[in-house]
Amino acid sequence: MLINEKDCFSLSRNSYYEKIGNETRCIDEEIPFEVPEGWEWVKIKNISQSYIGLTYAPKEVVQSDGIIVLRSSNIQNGKICLSDIVRVNKGINEKLFVSENDILICARNGSKKLVGKSAIIGKLEQPMTFGAFMTICKTPIYQYVYNFLQSDYFFNQLHVVSGTTTVNQLTQENFNNFFIPIPPLFEQQRIVNQLEILEPLIAEYDKYEKKEAQLTTDFPEKLKKSILQYAIQGKLVAQNPDDEPASVLLEKIRKEKEQLIKAGKLKRDKNESFIFKNTADNSYYEKTGGEIRCIDEELPFEIPESWAWVRIKSIADIALGKTLDKQKNKGIFKPYLRSVNVRWGSVDLEDIKEMRFEESETERYSIKFNDLLICEGGEAGRCAVYKNNTLIRYQNAIHRVRFKNDINPDFYMYVIWYYYSSHILDDYCKGVTIKHLTGQAIDTLYFPLPPISKQKAIVKAIDNMFCIINGIE
Repeated sequence: MLINEKDCFSLSRNSYYEKIGNETRCIDEEIPFEVPEGWEWVKIKNISQSYIGLTYAPKEVVQSDGIIVLRSSNIQNGKICLSDIVRVNKGINEKLFVSENDILICARNGSKKLVGKSAIIGKLEQPMTFGAFMTICKTPIYQYVYNFLQSDYFFNQLHVVSGTTTVNQLTQENFNNFFIPIPPLFEQQRIVNQLEILEPLIAEYDKYEKKEAQLTTDFPEKLKKSILQYAIQGKLVAQNPDDEPASVLLEKIRKEKEQLIKAGKLKRDKNESFIFKNTADNSYYEKTGGEIRCIDEELPFEIPESWAWVRIKSIADIALGKTLDKQKNKGIFKPYLRSVNVRWGSVDLEDIKEMRFEESETERYSIKFNDLLICEGGEAGRCAVYKNNTLIRYQNAIHRVRFKNDINPDFYMYVIWYYYSSHILDDYCKGVTIKHLTGQAIDTLYFPLPPISKQKAIVKAIDNMFCIINGIE
């Protein structure tokens, strides 16, 4: 054991004292916990020598023939890894060369989690030193000290003393003044041997613990995804053959649209599509203009007999909001929604911006109660139903979907949610770095249309189940 002019010792079985020169003081309040008879509390500097590593300039870095400088990145899972090394051409003080059985410690890093990580230097095939943000600990009882440095006690205390307002660091002063409990040599060896036996078991336990933690984290979202899948495919609630089929609802919507066209209130869509099921071959077809084609291979899943497949524009009006242009926009400043206000399943009205709107733009760029809002960019597809009676305007980063004939917008929010979570939307989003879900892309999606009564029942079932899951989280 290395002793210098400062030492910690016990004058009795009940109190601990520290002698510094000729001065002796009681340190009972500083001793972390009681140790067995025959053990002693000392400071790390009493049993070791430590140094802060080498400082070097970029011009001193060389590609070959230099001395290897070990850095924090070379400490990986308690081992020294030489896959990413730096070499320097510089005169180095002898004390800064590492030796076999030295303990290399990360002394400074941007993350508190990395400060204090350490590894024992193994057999050296060539000279090595260590970088300025590292500390080396040289001690004859390196195995026991290394295990101490892996303890929760060390890291918990380290993060108390090493945190500063700007940098997380372990200085020589606070490292040297750490209290460490020292058992007799035979007990040190017994502890080291026992830990070597337990290490693989601890690693195995840690692996399963991480898997359990990940499962706990992932389970709620995976369960929600499964519920959405069953719901959107018509398997969550019982189907009633007596329900009015969705085809009747679609026919009603088409007749109303035809009346508006005849009255001159609506222009005819030359590319309007009509999807139907041919009872002769039990296949789905889409008629667009004069063209009819089978779409069985394009449909994402099976649906019940009373349901129908539709394009969104067959059952709703969809439009983007107003472009924010401070130079061109005119009118009065009005609050408006951005994509950041649209969360999954809710609309956040806490952070609302304003831009200029003209009175003539009110109807075109306004959101009303029960409008479905879909994010065009960012997390493309993120959506929510607006459940506020206060009319508000919206930006062109949002698609506003307004459904016809009491079609339930919450059902289609969950459809989009399922398409997003199951990656169906991925094939429809444009862009390499920032994905966008354009109106044209939404028009090409296939949407299931259940009878109105089933839409309500499905939404109620999902809401109830999600409420339970959210309570578990």
